[in-house]
Amino acid sequence: MKTSTSLAGLIRRALCAALLGVAAAASVPAQDYPTQPIRLIVSFPPGGAADVIGRTIANGLGEAFKQTIVVENRPGANGNIGADAVAKAAPDGYTLLMSSGGTVTANPFLFSKMSFDPEKDLTPVASAAVVRPYLMVHPSLPVNTVQEFIAYARANPGKLSYGSAGNGSSLHLAGEMLKRDAKIEATHVPYRGAAPALNDLLAGQVHFMFDSGPGLKHAQAGKLKLLAVGSAQRSPQVPHVPTLAESGLPGFDADTVFGVYAPAGTPTAIVNKLNAEINKVLRTPQAVAAIHAIGADILTMSVSEFVERQRAERARMGAFIKQAGIKLD
Repeated sequence: MKTSTSLAGLIRRALCAALLGVAAAASVPAQDYPTQPIRLIVSFPPGGAADVIGRTIANGLGEAFKQTIVVENRPGANGNIGADAVAKAAPDGYTLLMSSGGTVTANPFLFSKMSFDPEKDLTPVASAAVVRPYLMVHPSLPVNTVQEFIAYARANPGKLSYGSAGNGSSLHLAGEMLKRDAKIEATHVPYRGAAPALNDLLAGQVHFMFDSGPGLKHAQAGKLKLLAVGSAQRSPQVPHVPTLAESGLPGFDADTVFGVYAPAGTPTAIVNKLNAEINKVLRTPQAVAAIHAIGADILTMSVSEFVERQRAERARMGAFIKQAGIKLD
């Protein structure tokens, strides 16, 4: 009996030691992380909101970690190409994704087939900024308010066109949401990015569009008319401009949260460390200035808050896309 008891005790102590060893080994990467360069894949083209936000975070993280953060643009398929590369990367914290929230909250409903499951294959790390959709019209339109715009569109059914950054982009979805809520008809003209769409709006090739921020300077210069903000709240950058909800379209909210993601399975300690450091970077004057310059606003959250925000957005946008019948394939 004594031999059996002592043997059982030895086994228990051995198991405890093994478990402690595993826990200690798991904590080492988080304590030392990062020990090599980090690759930050931006799933949209250079010069856009995701690129500016991603490079801003990369510069700050590089200084904080004393490591090189390599930014790699992999645009295409409404963010799916870059996100797929991260979803299939090793979950060690050395490959990260910067993308719009639409890649993980809208794409699963826009595409019949995807090579990865955003909800299962990506881990939210840190929110970065809220990119607001600004409703802008060409000065040739005889309207100065949302109410006048809706009345004009209804009086000219099908004669107006609107540009977007591409099929399925957040700006496209905002346009479709406006058509639904305002009960108007307009032709969607997709572009390969927001910049060419904005250029054609300035040239009068399209009549209106939801702009993600770069158009603000043109509105201030009188080259465009800024009618409203398509977010739940007014933009701190143009606080005098009403929201669409305040302008007669209750509940209108088409803003997008851009953030950083990691492959599923990345150690929680590394995710938490990245979240803390990214939040610090985003509070610096340099980051605030860079992100405000593109018309976006800083939005920092804890990991759990970001996960919950994405879950709510997925449910909300999924319901809208299904109701609107929007499909990209």
